[in-house]
Amino acid sequence: QAAAPLHPVAVQCQEAQVVVTVHRDLFGTGRLVRTADLTLGSAACLPVAQNAAESMVTFVAGLHECGSTLQMTPDSLIYKTSLSYKPTPSGNLVIVRTNAAVVPIECHYPRKSNVSSNAIWPTWAPFRSTLSAEERLMFSLRLMNDDWSAERLSNGFQLGESLHLQADVASGHHVPLRLFVDDCVATLSPDRNSSPRYALIDLSGCLVDGRSDDTTSAFISPRTRQETLQFMVDAFKFAGDDRNLIYITCHLKVSPADQAPNPLNKACSFNKASSLWAPVEGTGDICSCCETGNCPLYG
Repeated sequence: QAAAPLHPVAVQCQEAQVVVTVHRDLFGTGRLVRTADLTLGSAACLPVAQNAAESMVTFVAGLHECGSTLQMTPDSLIYKTSLSYKPTPSGNLVIVRTNAAVVPIECHYPRKSNVSSNAIWPTWAPFRSTLSAEERLMFSLRLMNDDWSAERLSNGFQLGESLHLQADVASGHHVPLRLFVDDCVATLSPDRNSSPRYALIDLSGCLVDGRSDDTTSAFISPRTRQETLQFMVDAFKFAGDDRNLIYITCHLKVSPADQAPNPLNKACSFNKASSLWAPVEGTGDICSCCETGNCPLYG
C-alpha cells in the first residue's frame, strides 16, 4: 500500500475564515477519494480549488459560512464545522468500496488578551481538529481443540463430544473492551432464520443449551483475556433429519471493559449442581432474567 499522508486533513484558522486542505488519499490506502464526494459544513459547501498533481483539495469558508456554529466559553470563541466524505457509487451502482467519514473541525479564538500601549497584534490560539473515520472491529468465532491451544483442524464431531467455541475481538487502539456473545443459533442452512433452528445462546448472553437435562454446555470461567470468550456445547443433530452439516451463527458485541456487566451485557451459564444461573463476571442477579426470560434485548 502507498504510504499514508501524515496529515490527510490540514486546517488553518485565519482572522475571518477557515482554510481546509484535504489529501484525497484520505484513508492512507493509496486509493484517492473523489473530489465530488467531499463537502464542508452542514451547508455542503464545495471546494474552491483542486491540485490534481498533488491530489489536494482546498476549501475556504468564512467563519460564519457553510452552516458553521459558534460556541462561546468564558475564554474563547469556538467556531465548529465538519468535513464530510460521502462515497457515491461510480460505474457499478450497487456497491461502494470506502466508508463514509466525518472530520470535526474547530477554530478557537481567545476572548481575552493582555495589551500594552504598543501596537496590538492579535494572537490566535492554535486550532484543534479531530480526524475520525469509521473503523470495523475484527470479530472471530473459531472451533478450538480440546485444550484451547489452537484452532481445530477438523469441523467433524461425533455425538457425545463437545464443541469448543472461542469468540474473539481484536481491539487494536480502542479503549479496553470486553467481548460478549449475545446469541447463537444452529440451523441446517446458512440462513439463521431458517427452520428448524435451535438457540444455543439467547436472551443477551444466556447459554440456554446448558439448561437442558442432558448437557454440560457452559461458558469457560474465568476468561483468559477480556477480549475472548470461550464456551463448550455438547454435539447434537436435528431430530428427524439425516443431514450432517450444521451452521452455527452468533451475534458478538463488545462493551468497555471498565463497565460492569449487566442484564444486557453478560455471559451466564446454568449450574446444575446449584440449579442457579452464574455469570462469568459480575453479580449473580444479572443472570436472573435467564430463568424468567425477560432479559433486555437491545440497548
